[in-house]
Amino acid sequence: MAEPQHTLNLTNTPKPRTRRTSKPSMLPPLDWAATHGPVSGAVSAATGAGAMALLGAAAHMPPSLPLLVGAAGALGHGIGASVQRRLTGRTMATRAASWLLAGGWTTWAIASGPLTWAAAGTLAALGVGIGAMASNSAIREEAVESERISDDARDAARRMNREREAIAREWADRIRRVTGIEVTVFAVEFWKTGAGFSLAAEMPGGSATWDRINAASRALATDAKLPLGCTVGVEEGDRQGRVVLDIATVNVMAQEFLYPDDYSALSVLTGIPWGILPNSETVDVFLREACALILGPPGSGKSTFTDVILAGFARCTDVLVFLVDLKAGAAGLPWVRPALEAQGLKAPKRGGQVPPAGTRPGVDWLASTPAEALRVFRAVLAINAARQQHYQDLLDERDTTLLPVSAALPQIMVVVDEGAELLSAPSFQDKTMKDLQEALKKTMRTTRAMGIRLVLTAVDGNVSALGDTSVRKFSPVGVALTSGESSGNNLAKLFPSARVDSRQLNAKGAGVIGAAGADGFAPTGFKGWKTSPSMVRDVVLATDSRRPRLDKVSATAAGDDYAHRWDPERAGWLWATSDAAAGTAPAGRPGHGGGLSLSALGNRQDNRDSGNGLAEVIAFPNSRPAGLNLSALRGNTPPAPAAPAVPAPTGPEWLAEAIDAIESAGHTGLKVAAVADLVNRDRKTVRNGLQAAAGRGELIYRDNGPQSVFVHPDHT
Repeated sequence: MAEPQHTLNLTNTPKPRTRRTSKPSMLPPLDWAATHGPVSGAVSAATGAGAMALLGAAAHMPPSLPLLVGAAGALGHGIGASVQRRLTGRTMATRAASWLLAGGWTTWAIASGPLTWAAAGTLAALGVGIGAMASNSAIREEAVESERISDDARDAARRMNREREAIAREWADRIRRVTGIEVTVFAVEFWKTGAGFSLAAEMPGGSATWDRINAASRALATDAKLPLGCTVGVEEGDRQGRVVLDIATVNVMAQEFLYPDDYSALSVLTGIPWGILPNSETVDVFLREACALILGPPGSGKSTFTDVILAGFARCTDVLVFLVDLKAGAAGLPWVRPALEAQGLKAPKRGGQVPPAGTRPGVDWLASTPAEALRVFRAVLAINAARQQHYQDLLDERDTTLLPVSAALPQIMVVVDEGAELLSAPSFQDKTMKDLQEALKKTMRTTRAMGIRLVLTAVDGNVSALGDTSVRKFSPVGVALTSGESSGNNLAKLFPSARVDSRQLNAKGAGVIGAAGADGFAPTGFKGWKTSPSMVRDVVLATDSRRPRLDKVSATAAGDDYAHRWDPERAGWLWATSDAAAGTAPAGRPGHGGGLSLSALGNRQDNRDSGNGLAEVIAFPNSRPAGLNLSALRGNTPPAPAAPAVPAPTGPEWLAEAIDAIESAGHTGLKVAAVADLVNRDRKTVRNGLQAAAGRGELIYRDNGPQSVFVHPDHT
């Protein structure tokens, strides 16, 4: 460590007058409050003795007085102060000898005369001797201090090693007792958060494998009497014959964690955080070549987790998001709202500020109907073909078969929320839905190399909900949100061989995440972050300037379906119910009745395009009158009669929540047990309430013995 510079201490001095700046000194500044070192201490002792001898000779001082002063200094400063500061014996002897020598020389000099060559020579020798002794003792003092610190560190290490050794012995015995496998624990690492530890063990040869220990993970946690919610994770070590155990001692999964307020730039190439592990470290997923499937029953936190996914993509400088949500686009509304407010098509919440002009939606395309979703998938298939053709030179230059995605050539992530509405299309006997399903599966199969991947969410992993098993096969990244899950089926369908105790992961947002492949990891418990509409708004505004635009080749291939995605005929539903749509835009913003007039969206292409997406031009002429262009929305046809109002469900207060969950479950419906867990009522009460609702036509009862379910009328 570098020695600190000496500075002049002016803390208590008055403020000096202004004066001409003098030439800076070549010597370091002095700190008169600093303690003496070996050299300055010797000089001080020698000059002090010389001055005392001159003064004593002139004043006829008794010669014995300096010797008495030296003796007192040797006792007080040399011995007493050294003992108090716990200095070494060498330092104590040096200090005492310096006082005695200085006192003795002063006594001799007063008696024989200080102004002689003999007095001057002995005084110089005295100074050099004191300096040499002080330097030697200082070196010894530093060595002893370093040794003392090392001893403290060694003691701490020994205590830590003793703790590690105790844990190693305890868990080696536990593994032998529970599994019958004799392991040798050779490393124990404590988590920085203090929430648990990891240990690595060597297994004997023969039939002992890490899978056997993994199969006994629940029994190991039980044997260790871990708190509820704390699990034992087991995975293979750095080579065959080794196993690593992650043992949680604090139930992190039961705690609530807000999405971090760090909205810094990310890349799909370097991983995107999706939550936290039991050791409080983030779990990152790599989606450049992988699709992802997220399963979770109603109430598991799936909608919040969708916001986490979209937030990660929004932070990526090389990702564009196309969002498909056939539940009226609910998942995308918070991500589009800041752009609507910036254009005066929506009013900000009371007391809120209007976003800057030109703010773009947080998702690049939002589809809320089967027809619009089909446009999305036809566009991405066209983009895939165009990229294959036009970027061959780039692929040859980089010597790769994978399109090198970047801010100028972004990856397209198609997020499908509540995929059961889409994937189970064959049962609907609807041509658009069938075409949509085929386009989705073709996208999963054929677009990996050209930078187009999918993330799908669904209530259940059954074939009836996903159409067939191909979706699971093409989704190496899987998430099973386990809160509210009564049977654990989703975990078993996504990770058949996983031995994670999902019953311990019952907090909302908790679940199991895993990924196959080179960048993958074994299924493990994790906790998703909590999000909110205000957090979504912050992410949209913080990332607006760095989110990419579609490259020119892809935008041209996507054609009018992409260019007109925000036209009122297709996106007017986003602002149809707002005050601005009625011609009363927020103060300071004119009403834009013609549509989402966002210059940054690039809905048209012109000669000013720089090659990094479509040109940024106004989507709609400003000459249109204020207010929503209803004739365009209706296709210039007479207005259709208003749909009859749907009566609110009658019955107990929990019934509305139950009917909403059954509607979200799609055509698969929900069992009585699942609804009872959701609304926190006993099964008999729930069964009676649902049967009464079915009698009123609010639900449909599908009798299938033990597999009987209630289904919403919209999905029958």
